Amino acid sequence: MRKQVIAGNWKMNGTIASGSILIEAFTSFLGDKDLDCEIVVCPPFTALERAVCLTKNTQVSVGAQNMDYHDAGAFTGEVSPLMLMEVGVSYVIIGHSERREYYGETDAMVNEKIKSAFFHNLQPIVCVGESLEQREANETISFIHGQLKRALQDIPADQVEKLIIAYEPIWAIGTGKTATADQAEKVCKSIREYIAELYTPNVADLVRIQYGGSVKANNAREILSEPNIDGALVGGASLIVDEFTKIIMAAQELSN
Repeated sequence: MRKQVIAGNWKMNGTIASGSILIEAFTSFLGDKDLDCEIVVCPPFTALERAVCLTKNTQVSVGAQNMDYHDAGAFTGEVSPLMLMEVGVSYVIIGHSERREYYGETDAMVNEKIKSAFFHNLQPIVCVGESLEQREANETISFIHGQLKRALQDIPADQVEKLIIAYEPIWAIGTGKTATADQAEKVCKSIREYIAELYTPNVADLVRIQYGGSVKANNAREILSEPNIDGALVGGASLIVDEFTKIIMAAQELSN
């Protein structure tokens, strides 16, 4: 059985001080609960080192929201995988739609970042998703398959089976709109089937697929109960202790 993974993407929110309060609240709530799901928080770069310190010896791991695929060089404003490793980060979000839309990140760049993440033993969370226009034109599946094909170019099967893929429909990110459980399941199932075509059914069965897009406490259980959804990439709700912990417990209950 695939282990659920609940990741909180804080985006450009929070300071070291406010982030510390959040993490202390999360870890205090979880305490010594015997969890069968993975918990990840992804604060801004400035708060990563403090987050790693606060989560040491807890059930919470820390991820970065982005990284450059170069180890070093004249790339002003970028953060390399070596820097993330030094801080102690375990996960990295790659190819979020906001990175693609606002900063011109391409599938080719996503591909290089995946390769770099695996090379440096960082767990990539790779985002895919369609716009409202693409959904209304019935292009969702073909568009996402195209994203996957380009992103996974030359990635070997033994790495792909360790991937976390986050299906995040762009039209549902930060809008309050959420794909229904059936809509999310249909796309996540198609992702798994396409991975099976590109690789093998065994590889596809090991890949974990999250749903992201206005996930909240009141819809998490329904979404996470779908057979091809293995967790959630949570945005705004991950900044609210009560909301995020309820999403975590929904995943835990479904894992039992």
